[in-house]
Amino acid sequence: MARIDISGIGIDYELQGEPGAPVVVLTPGGRYPRDTPGVPQLARALAARGRRVLLWDRPNCGASDICFDGKSESDLHVRVLNQLIRKLELGPVALMGGSAGSRVSLLAASRDPEAVSHLLMWWISGGPIAMAQLAYYYCSDSAVAAARGGMAAVAALPSWAEQIARNPGNRARILAQDPDAFIEKMQQWAASYAYSEGAPVPGMTAEDYARLRMPVLVFRSGKSDMSHTRQTSERVHELIPQSLLVEPPWPDQEWNNCGLIPNVPGRGRFERWPLLAPQLLEFIGR
Repeated sequence: MARIDISGIGIDYELQGEPGAPVVVLTPGGRYPRDTPGVPQLARALAARGRRVLLWDRPNCGASDICFDGKSESDLHVRVLNQLIRKLELGPVALMGGSAGSRVSLLAASRDPEAVSHLLMWWISGGPIAMAQLAYYYCSDSAVAAARGGMAAVAALPSWAEQIARNPGNRARILAQDPDAFIEKMQQWAASYAYSEGAPVPGMTAEDYARLRMPVLVFRSGKSDMSHTRQTSERVHELIPQSLLVEPPWPDQEWNNCGLIPNVPGRGRFERWPLLAPQLLEFIGR
């Protein structure tokens, strides 16, 4: 593992595979860290087939710094990722990820397409219910805690416990926020997830999609998946004319079954991601 400063934000990352090999950037979903079961295993499978893989903890995830400087949390992640690729001199890279990782990869490719050779996405979040869930999941608890007990109450939330444990300086970063300004920031970040018929992925415009000239692989979401609706994956495919829409290597109920995985060491929502390796490698090897 290594650490780098990106515009004043400490970012933890690691590179797997041989230096000089074509680079893949793998981004997990949620606020999960890069070592969540399934993610490093997929990285090793890609590295074993001749790729160099960048795993990184996004701001507010894992051992990286907590930061609230951005018009949305996705915008913050994208800004850091684009700078990270440039600073490490890795481009052009294949961007890939699932759930929040797919959103970050999509946005990052549209903001700096010259640095991206391929874009590969699965579990693309979308739909009215999913967007409402994201606003609640990422912003509500922290805003309510700040309103009731100030930033000390925010720092005591379970949702920030792992980030503080892995990076003790993160507690001070939370406490340094002005509670009123922080609540406004959470309102702003929550609003960024507002559902729109014309924008299946929040933050992406028609002009953004037009900048995606690289090969793009989209995995169709399960019909039963209410967090990453099938309609969203199909609409993103339609908005990227050169994209390829394919079926994933798991059954329709995969995402729902992931929610039943016990919270024990070695298990997690992404544990079956290594099943994607053959399709990912075939696509980026073209």
